[in-house]
Amino acid sequence: MIYELRRYTLLPGRRDTLISLFEREFIEAQEATGMRVPGSFREVEERDKFTWLRAFPDMTSRKASLESFYGGPVWQAHRDAANATMADSDDVLLLRPAGPEPAPQDRPPVGAPLPSSLYVVTVYHVDGADFAELFRREALPVLEGAGVTPVLLLETEPAENTFPRLPVRSDARVFVWLARFETPEEEREVDLPMLEPRCTAPPERLRLRPTARSAMR
Repeated sequence: MIYELRRYTLLPGRRDTLISLFEREFIEAQEATGMRVPGSFREVEERDKFTWLRAFPDMTSRKASLESFYGGPVWQAHRDAANATMADSDDVLLLRPAGPEPAPQDRPPVGAPLPSSLYVVTVYHVDGADFAELFRREALPVLEGAGVTPVLLLETEPAENTFPRLPVRSDARVFVWLARFETPEEEREVDLPMLEPRCTAPPERLRLRPTARSAMR
């Protein structure tokens, strides 16, 4: 699979407007083209950030699916309303799995209640392609011993962007892992000093609450 981790900066107070439009119009329309939208989230500390995941079987199908969606009637009908909520939509990481992937989850219908869970996304800026091996060998046992089991491991996909109309970041090589906690009160932060010598910048830690229709709940 190929993943996009998309982090949008929205105009002040417009996040719920975009989420409502996104959940009503854009999820099924995107998935009808062959992609998946496994997760959509409100950032806890950043009230004007909307973060979501999009996934494709491979880079070739990514190009075809994006051409179909962005050239299709749903996006054409609602793009102005969506774009009117956004200050920036270019913070996008193109990623591939660095470990087993979770099975797809059922998506709740429109009107579902907000889930209680918290997802924490940690982004490491790294100095080489073997960082994933280091993480699995040395960091993963420490996390599991502390009761924190990652639900998804991802690393930079180095392939050329096959849909340049939507930019992705080319300024970063990253390793990303996601953890899920049943409630924010159960969140645990685990120190992983063995990774620091291999990082080129301080890690980014995003605390995310799933939206009502996020399949990751």
